[in-house]
This record gives sequence, C-alpha cells and structure tokens, in this order.
Amino acid sequence: MLHYPTLNLLRKTHPAWRLLMADHAPLIAGFLDGAFIQPNVRVMSQADLVSKLEDTLFHLRESEGEDVFPGSGQAYLDEWAQNEKGWLRKFYPPSSDEPHYDLTPATEKALSWLDSLNERTFVGTESRLLAVFDLLKQMVAGAETNKEVRIAELEKRKADIDAEIAAIQAGVVKVMDNTAIKERFLLVSSTAKELLGDFRTVEQNFRELDRQVRERVSTWEGRKGELLEQIFGERDAIADSDQGKSFRAFWDFLMSPQSQDELTELLDQVFAMDAIAGLTGDRRLKRIHFDWLEAGEHTQRTVAKLSQQLRRYLDDQAYLENKRIMQLLDGIAVRSLAVKDLLPPGNFMAIDEPAPTIHMPMERPL
Repeated sequence: MLHYPTLNLLRKTHPAWRLLMADHAPLIAGFLDGAFIQPNVRVMSQADLVSKLEDTLFHLRESEGEDVFPGSGQAYLDEWAQNEKGWLRKFYPPSSDEPHYDLTPATEKALSWLDSLNERTFVGTESRLLAVFDLLKQMVAGAETNKEVRIAELEKRKADIDAEIAAIQAGVVKVMDNTAIKERFLLVSSTAKELLGDFRTVEQNFRELDRQVRERVSTWEGRKGELLEQIFGERDAIADSDQGKSFRAFWDFLMSPQSQDELTELLDQVFAMDAIAGLTGDRRLKRIHFDWLEAGEHTQRTVAKLSQQLRRYLDDQAYLENKRIMQLLDGIAVRSLAVKDLLPPGNFMAIDEPAPTIHMPMERPL
C-alpha cells in the first residue's frame, strides 16, 4: 500500500527516488544505461568507466555548453558511489588494487521505470491475459492431489490436441496474425529484460547476508559451535527460500544443453518471422539466453567468493582466539617463573588423601 508516511520515507531514503530527483538525473540515467544496461555489462573497471564518462561529458559540453557539467568524470563517479547516493557500487575485486563499479538494484529499477515512460505505439493485452490464464491453470493443476481430477484434465487436453490435429489434417490451419505475434514478442522482450535485473537483486541479497554474518561473528561472545550452527542454518535457509529455490531451478534449466539449443532454435525462428522484422525493438533479445548465462555465472561466482571470504574470516577469528590463549599461557608461565624462588613455608603440597574415595551404590547393604 502506498501511504503518505511510506512514500515520504522512500523519497528521503530510497536511492531510486533520489536518482530521479537529482539535478543531473538525465546525465546519470543516460550514461549508466548506456554503460551497463544496454551492453549487459555487470562489472567495469574504474579506468574504463571514467574514460566512457569523459567522452560523454565532452560531447555534452560541446552541445550544451562548457559550464553545463563542470566536474570531472572521476569526481562524478565518486559522488554517485557515495552511501548517501547509492547509485553505483564501488568495490575492489580479489587480487586487484583498482576499483570496479557495478549498478545497484535500486538504480536498475529507476532506469527500468524511466524506460517504461517512453510512448509505445503498440500495447498488447491479449497475450498478457492469456499468460495470466495459463499461470492460473498451472497453479491449479500443479496443486491438485486428486488423481482422478488430474487424469480428467489431461484427457481434456488430449482431446483438444486430437481435435486440433484432425482440423489440420482436414486442411483447416489456424495461423496467428501479425498483431498477436508482435504483442507476444514484446511481452517476451520485457520479461527477458526483467530477468537480467533480478540477478543484481539476488547478488545484493547475498552480500547483505554476508555483511550480517560478519557483524555477528565480530560481536559473538558465546560458543563457536552455536555461532557456526546459526551461520550455516541461515545459508541453508537462503538456499531453501522461495528466491533460492526459484533461482536454482532457473539456473538448472538454463544450464541444460537441450534447453540452450531449444532456446536458440526458437529465437532464430521468431526473428525470421516477417512480423518481427518490422519491429524496431532491442535486437539483442536474439542472444538473451547468453546474457542470462553470463549474468547467472557472475552471480554464482559472487556467492562462491562470499563463501570463501567468510571461511577465511572465520579462520582468522580462530587464529586470533588461539593467539589469545597462547598469550594467556605465556603470561602464566612468566608469572610462575617470577615466583618460583618464593615458595611459601610449610608443606603446602600436602593433600588429605592420595586417591579419591569411591563408594559404589551396589556396595550398600539392603
């Protein structure tokens, strides 16, 4: 629900809203979209990104005036990566001393919304309605436990398929018109782009989990076994969550060679249609499944690196604890050596009995 307090808080704190309210919002959105979204670039080094931004600023100063953007490319990137802005994520990859940049999920949401503001000459409704019906049927059929009901539904679908086969054999072939093809193509295109944006959100969620775990390790005062149980329990909870299961199912399907070949063949057939040839949409959709693979691999590598860093972090914590124990033992040894010649008088080593007295329960008489 969009209530006033919620919207007022989002206006003050959400990076996407801050981007839309920024003085140089057209520069920020246009440059970041051209640098990351359009070529599907997940990470870019600081030198490459500064070079691209300097070229953009040079052309804008020629067309808009010398004073329109007085700052340098590096200064703008540093500003956009600040925590109070939150439009870029600045980080150092492993084994690299050069900063790298990536979009934040909030920035990608803002860019997607701005792109939706462009006037569309064609808005398809039939394909969306059919997609809704198809999803509802899948949910109802997939949740049905009655065998007779499921068999009846399959028999109905079988009868529809047999009727369609008979009609084709009789010479009645229903062909989808160009309008229906176009609107389904546009629906596929928008959904495919949204999938690419979801990967950054998944990465951000895993990074947030990693940060919370590190904070918990730093402030933990209980037993290490309990800490590790909670940490790995949360890792399993993330993997077994709805998001984790969905991403794993998506990745398993996409990694199947049969699925990749089928997607390639379907996209080739679709782009060979006359109705699609007239569209001026994003032709990069033809290789969108390769973009999915690249983005998914980057997400998988990010999760693997976070796990490795967490393991090293825990190893460091164990090393520090062991070092502290050795320091305490060394301190005890030093103090013992300091008082070894100052023995107390008398027989201070004497004990009452040389061995403990043990009474077994079966030794007692009835």
